[in-house]
Amino acid sequence: MSGRLSRRVLLRRTGLALGIVAVGATGVAFGEGDRGADADRPLYSTMLGATGPAVVFLPGIGATTRYWNSRVSALTDRARLILIDLLGFGRSPKPWTTYTVDRHVTALHDVIGPLAKTYGPLVLVGHSLGARLAAVYAARFPSEIRQLVLVSLPYYGSTERAKGFFRRKGAQGWVTTHTIPLAIACLITRRVFGPWLPKMITSVPPDVAEDLLQMTWRSSTSTTNEVIYNYDVRGDLQNLAGRIPLLCLHGDLDETAPVATVRALAATHSGCTLRVFTGGDHHLVLRHPEWVREQIASVL
Repeated sequence: MSGRLSRRVLLRRTGLALGIVAVGATGVAFGEGDRGADADRPLYSTMLGATGPAVVFLPGIGATTRYWNSRVSALTDRARLILIDLLGFGRSPKPWTTYTVDRHVTALHDVIGPLAKTYGPLVLVGHSLGARLAAVYAARFPSEIRQLVLVSLPYYGSTERAKGFFRRKGAQGWVTTHTIPLAIACLITRRVFGPWLPKMITSVPPDVAEDLLQMTWRSSTSTTNEVIYNYDVRGDLQNLAGRIPLLCLHGDLDETAPVATVRALAATHSGCTLRVFTGGDHHLVLRHPEWVREQIASVL
């Protein structure tokens, strides 16, 4: 009898503990993000250089202005560089919302639109997720952009192929293509391993790893679903053909954004030039900044 009671007590205590953890996790999850007036702030941006044509840089998911800062600052002798944190990342607002393509582009337009009015048509440079948003932005506001530079563009051909590409990557791919596991992974990464993240993620510089802590589970999972999986950028790229010159920079060893689909895009897209770095992975900006700067300088 006492054994049964002990088991019952143990089960109750275990259930209570799990309930407390669940409530706590839910509280943490819903507590993340900006509320009220903070959510209406403009995107964070910073400018390097004071003369020359304006060049705007958009980072990939989880990255911030620091992704570009020291790697492209050498271009300030010939251009005015504007670095922007995307909505939900870095020092930009992190509203509790669905991070649709429209919402991202609207937030970008509030910053880029005035820049185009002041300095004239801009050169827009995007990396990874930022490259997708740059293509959409240029298709919707072509008068503001005179040149696109897309670094490591994640282009899969369709929304179905996008998810299929990542699902072939085993357990990691399963997590990244399912919202709840991805949200849990984001929460654990930030709340549990945050202080040690720069030492745990050695594939990128410490400043880039640190900046992964400046996003919320909502901004990261919603942006991934809405911009990568549920939006086909193919139509925007087709609309750009013959209107805005497009320079794609890619590594032939990129395991996140396959170069084969970008090759196919360049072969059929009027005005698209593809330059491939042999031995380059998804982070050309980090591994080969001199080459990336040289390519950007070629269009200034």
